Amino acid sequence: MAALLEVKNLGISFGGLRAVDDFEVSIKKGQLYGLIGPNGAGKTTVFNLLTGVYKPSEGVITLDGTNITGLKTIEINRAGIARTFQNIRLFKELSVIDNVKVGLHNHYKYSTIEGILRMPNYFKMEKAMTQKAMELLHVFELDGEADYLAANLPYGKQRKLEIARALATEPKLLLLDEPAAGMNPNETMELMDTIRFVRDNFDMTILLIEHDMKLVSGICEELTVLNFGRILAQGATSAVLNDPQVITAYLGE
Repeated sequence: MAALLEVKNLGISFGGLRAVDDFEVSIKKGQLYGLIGPNGAGKTTVFNLLTGVYKPSEGVITLDGTNITGLKTIEINRAGIARTFQNIRLFKELSVIDNVKVGLHNHYKYSTIEGILRMPNYFKMEKAMTQKAMELLHVFELDGEADYLAANLPYGKQRKLEIARALATEPKLLLLDEPAAGMNPNETMELMDTIRFVRDNFDMTILLIEHDMKLVSGICEELTVLNFGRILAQGATSAVLNDPQVITAYLGE
């Protein structure tokens, strides 16, 4: 099967610091892939390179056959990559449904004039967006809280809303940055089910960064381990997690 995401020789330096060096990964369509490593290993930097927050010093990023290296964040999102963040970044002052609608604006367009003058196309698009947003919220069992302020949702549900908003952009690849951060064990178990559900029902390819090894071993099919910005190990999850080098890197021995 052809790779959906192909990354070759990716690197970036900040001043004299080599934050990511010669990073390579190939992720097949429909895969659930994990990127792990100790704190400061360069994992979030890789996500920032993939999403255009940083421009790589060298290397090539290909998504579904298209070279997206060095594109702006919004262009990369339109090409098909969406992400969530380690620290939840919802529009807290907006309602739950309006957070999802923000993600839908890529696909449901009306002009500023149509919006200001409340022309027929505005109402047509708003109605279609509301319907699609409610469908997404229903999937995540958030439809009953559609009109709540996002800030008033419990932590686990805020995380689900962030994933729903990312899916609203209709990505090919979903990047999850430490989705289980701050969750209790029950919330983490529920999150694992949610991630599996998204992959299976949205025909989604998922790349996630995570420190929770139970979650990683429970859902990831393959892993890449980063240490000091370089690949330490790569391959099937069980083999990687049992690699002596990986164990040493995590235990710091």
